[in-house]
Amino acid sequence: MRKLLFICSFFAVLILSGSINNPWGTLPLSAEANVTQAMEYQIITSAQARQMMDDGHAFILLDVRTTEEFETERIEGALLIPVHEVKERAQAELPDKNARILVYCRSGRRSAQAAHDLIDMGYANVYDFGGIIDWPYETVSD
Repeated sequence: MRKLLFICSFFAVLILSGSINNPWGTLPLSAEANVTQAMEYQIITSAQARQMMDDGHAFILLDVRTTEEFETERIEGALLIPVHEVKERAQAELPDKNARILVYCRSGRRSAQAAHDLIDMGYANVYDFGGIIDWPYETVSD
């Protein structure tokens, strides 16, 4: 009986201390959650993107459409890296993995894929504002 009581008490202490959930003690559980959260891109609206572009902080505006789409209409100051080239070109053309990157495409599908790829590559501040079709502000063309 004493042995059973000792074992139950031992496990109760482990559970209450959190050691049973994190046996190696590498990170507190809340820190692990923060790391996971930090490794996601953020979906924002066109209005939020415009505000970020106007707030005085540095940003990279990344268009992930085709060259033809880019030449037809784009947001001024955008850098073109088509979605299928992001994994190959990002490291050379976007060397600062902490830079604020605002990503768009035509409708939002390719920008979501590019944002996901950038996060997987270690970029920390990626914002997807969807498609140029929802951009109510000025655009330029060639």
